[in-house]
Amino acid sequence: MDILKATDFTFLGPKTEGKVRDIYDLGDKLVLVTTDRHSSFDRIIAHIPWKGQVLNQVSAWWFERTQDIVPNHVLVIPDPNVTVGRKCTPLPVEAVVRGYLTGVTDTAAWTRYAAGERRFGGIVLPDGMRKNQQLPQPIFDPTTKEAAHDRTLTPEQMIAEGFVSRVLFDLIRATALALFARGQEIAARNGLLLVDTKYEFGTDGDGKLVLIDEIHTPDSSRYWQRDSYAARFAAGEEPQYFDKEFLRLWFRDHCDPYRDAALPPAPPELVTELSRRYIAMYEQITGAKFVHGATPIVARIERNLKSYGF
Repeated sequence: MDILKATDFTFLGPKTEGKVRDIYDLGDKLVLVTTDRHSSFDRIIAHIPWKGQVLNQVSAWWFERTQDIVPNHVLVIPDPNVTVGRKCTPLPVEAVVRGYLTGVTDTAAWTRYAAGERRFGGIVLPDGMRKNQQLPQPIFDPTTKEAAHDRTLTPEQMIAEGFVSRVLFDLIRATALALFARGQEIAARNGLLLVDTKYEFGTDGDGKLVLIDEIHTPDSSRYWQRDSYAARFAAGEEPQYFDKEFLRLWFRDHCDPYRDAALPPAPPELVTELSRRYIAMYEQITGAKFVHGATPIVARIERNLKSYGF
């Protein structure tokens, strides 16, 4: 099976390699190639067949359905794994929106709520809420984007520290909440609950807000199955969701993924299963059948980019 681990297109501009994307700088635009790299523990732990195509095409699908809310960076999708976007100035704010009280990380809403925090994004939550409970209303709960460590700050702190102006902060919040409302509406029609997500914004040459990076993908968003949520919540059970954690847990149980210089190879059966789940997520999110791109992938991408004049 052909897997897209990396690219090295010398006919494009300088390349920056992110965790998942190879980004080529063409001056006023960027060519973003979404690979099959799977990142966890701040490193690449595996390569998942078709994951890059799923992420790129899910984003393209959502960008098209939200462009009336805010302009996005997309100029053209020349290949299943590639988005060519306008170059924007990224804003140092990760626009997190939460619809449910859940999560296990230090910055997760449930972790902070269980520790006694009640104010989230300028909204005070009542006592007595349970894990996975729907919030009274979606909350805008942004974090900073910093080299050392992202921080969860109040709107007042974020503005006082100079991350964004009050006017821009209010615009980001209103836009993020509108995008989330659209996402929840469309997801519900396909049997899903959009639980929480994160958006990245930039500004264009005229200073206007632009949605960049990705939107409502399986990697940037949490989805639960809609039909079983109420019964499971009433019974105190975890919601039904697409589990991608099993591969991460395998590495945690078989090595020290933070410290070991080399990691063992991911078990092929786990890689195959994770690939199947990404494709299943694509099909339920979009309501469309997943169609594998032609192989070999690198040759196809080069051919498609050159056909667009790159």
